[in-house]
Amino acid sequence: MSYETIGIIAGVLALVGYIPYIYSIFKGITKPNRATWIIWTIVGGLLAFSYAAEGDSNAIWLPIGYFVGPLIVAILSIWYGYTEWTRVDKVCLLIAIISIVPWVLSKDATITLVINVLIDASGAIPTLVKTYKEPETEDLTAWAIFAIANTLQLFALSYLDITVLYPAYLFFLATGMVVLILRGRFLSPKTTL
Repeated sequence: MSYETIGIIAGVLALVGYIPYIYSIFKGITKPNRATWIIWTIVGGLLAFSYAAEGDSNAIWLPIGYFVGPLIVAILSIWYGYTEWTRVDKVCLLIAIISIVPWVLSKDATITLVINVLIDASGAIPTLVKTYKEPETEDLTAWAIFAIANTLQLFALSYLDITVLYPAYLFFLATGMVVLILRGRFLSPKTTL
């Protein structure tokens, strides 16, 4: 199987993962964190752009998927997400906004990629904290699909350079979310697999 084919499959899976996630939001099970999804939408767009400029064209599909999906979830989080902004949400959003300044000033796609991954990671913190405290507010199926897509993305890279940073980060994030959700299910007597 070619690198491009693996990259396309990873991108399609990334988008497919949003189907159970969005369904779970409408059912009232998943409660997306607004700060996370707003940050992920902005960063997803910036990363897709910088990845296209610097990255391996075979692996561009996952960043595109991770822009479109978060955009939809960010919009839904306005009505279905948590209504109050926690201190963690505000701090992470502030960090993300401040971090955009070096991105704007930088003309180097590599520096942009590193900064965007750091911004994305700051956006992940509110959802990781929420999932640790309330694992039932996240969809296991969606995060498992994201973990598979992110694993495939690592195999879509036809060469290793700085662009491996983004798919490696996404792999650890999605895998961490799966672990947190499963941890909550095993520790909670009222929740079943």
